[in-house]
Amino acid sequence: MMKTSKRLEQALVKLYNAYHNNNLNPEDCAACAVGNILDNHDSWKHLSNDHGSLELSYVGRVHQNLGRKFNGYTPIEILSIEKVFLEACGFKTPLCHYNIKPENPTANDVLFNGLSAVVNLLCELDSIENVMDLSKLFEQENGAPVYHLETFLREKALA
Repeated sequence: MMKTSKRLEQALVKLYNAYHNNNLNPEDCAACAVGNILDNHDSWKHLSNDHGSLELSYVGRVHQNLGRKFNGYTPIEILSIEKVFLEACGFKTPLCHYNIKPENPTANDVLFNGLSAVVNLLCELDSIENVMDLSKLFEQENGAPVYHLETFLREKALA
């Protein structure tokens, strides 16, 4: 069984709930991926001067240099999560009124793409396999599946 960190487990639960409760919106700092991870607060937006940028603002650099974490994530990790989310949703970053954006930013497929990218990054940050990676399910050896669905799901179950 895969062992997940407390921060990852909490982030996954919050993102899952936000997606299924229609509380995920890439254009709202309190309801985007990071907004949901950070309990629907938008104060994290002061970590950067440009939404969707990886460049820390003065405030962001101070927090980063002091080793501060927000629900387990450093300021640079927070900015990375948001950038990945926005780009996977179809936004050109950093956000600007004339940059490309999805036609319907809150469409389920747009949000799912964003969340898939975020989950992949969150797993990378914790050095674990992507909990959403289903590619092993389709591996074959001599025409037979290498993994069986029940075993695979048990292995992927979060602790």
